[in-house]
Amino acid sequence: MSARPAALIFILLTALIDIIGIGLIIPVLPGLVKELAGSEAAGAQSIGWLTAAYAVMQFVFAPILGSLSDRFGRRPILLLSLAGMALDYVLLILAPNLWWLLLGRVLAGVTGASLTVANAYIADVSPPESRAKNFGLLGATFGVGFILGPALGGFLGEYGLRVPFMVAAGLTALNLLYGLFVLPESLPPSARAQGFQKRNFNPLLPLGALIEYPVLRSLTLALVVLGLAAQVIFSTWVLYTEGVLRWSPGQNGVALAFFGLLTAAVQGGLIGPFIARFGERRTIMTGVIASILEFLVLAFARTGAALYASLVVGALGGLANPALQGLISRQVSETEQGRVQGAITSLNSLVGVVGPIVATAVYAFGSSQGFPGAAFLMGAVLSVVGAVLILGVLRGIPMTGPVQKEG
Repeated sequence: MSARPAALIFILLTALIDIIGIGLIIPVLPGLVKELAGSEAAGAQSIGWLTAAYAVMQFVFAPILGSLSDRFGRRPILLLSLAGMALDYVLLILAPNLWWLLLGRVLAGVTGASLTVANAYIADVSPPESRAKNFGLLGATFGVGFILGPALGGFLGEYGLRVPFMVAAGLTALNLLYGLFVLPESLPPSARAQGFQKRNFNPLLPLGALIEYPVLRSLTLALVVLGLAAQVIFSTWVLYTEGVLRWSPGQNGVALAFFGLLTAAVQGGLIGPFIARFGERRTIMTGVIASILEFLVLAFARTGAALYASLVVGALGGLANPALQGLISRQVSETEQGRVQGAITSLNSLVGVVGPIVATAVYAFGSSQGFPGAAFLMGAVLSVVGAVLILGVLRGIPMTGPVQKEG
């Protein structure tokens, strides 16, 4: 299979518009939640539960949508996802209470297949030897989105907490139109899975892919532990910067945009040469170790300069995921890319049910005890455990060539 540059550009553009819309709301959503919850403590807990609700829905539906994309193609599932996201933003605009926010997060989780389908799309249009590099390009696209989205969201948030949701809804609607009229299908009918039975609606069934493929089975525990660590930053970053440093939405937007710039540079320009020079094993471990250092810096950061230093180190953590994605995709047959990507998304979503609740609870407890960095310290410990597990896995598997599933 040869690479299809035009199709790759199309999906990267779609992902870019998508992530700009997501990035727009990051600096202001915690503020809106706290406003509707009535207090900072109640808001912190509510953010955890809202994030968990999204994760539950994604756990149930992401593998189903991944399997549907194997059967019916990537394009219609991506369009469905974008439609659900646009409606979610409308609910956020209108929300008079937390229940509306919950409904929006549930809807977004149900249709939140963007990353699953984008990963499968990349695998469809890339030869095996180029997948790590192209997954890196997708990561870089997300980085560019996080340059533009949070910066714009922080700026707009100064004029009202709901203004960024309006812009995000408009961008997602434009993305939906773009996908409807421009985005090509990446999976030809000859390569699609045949048949779709009732058992495909069982959300636990696609997780069988993590058992059928030895590489995935070996990596599962490591992915769970590292996923729990990642949830700490997703759930508590804005809470920490607002509560400890007294940052405004605009300051958060600038910092997140800075991180997006670094991430784009690492995943767009560094991942390919790094793998070529040092190999996948060292690339993955370099990324994991950088993430450990990021958590340690964050745990004790009390100044803006320290937080920015953590972002510089944390950007190098972006080396790990594209290399892992490339490794995993090479072990999977063409007709099961969506199913496996959906299983991984489902696993991450399952972690996302527990992670935000635990992270925000630890943050709230640590803050009450005078140590608001407690959640980040927990993330460092989890990352160390994940590094040990993943090192053991990498030593036991080949870095090139297909690995057949069992059974």
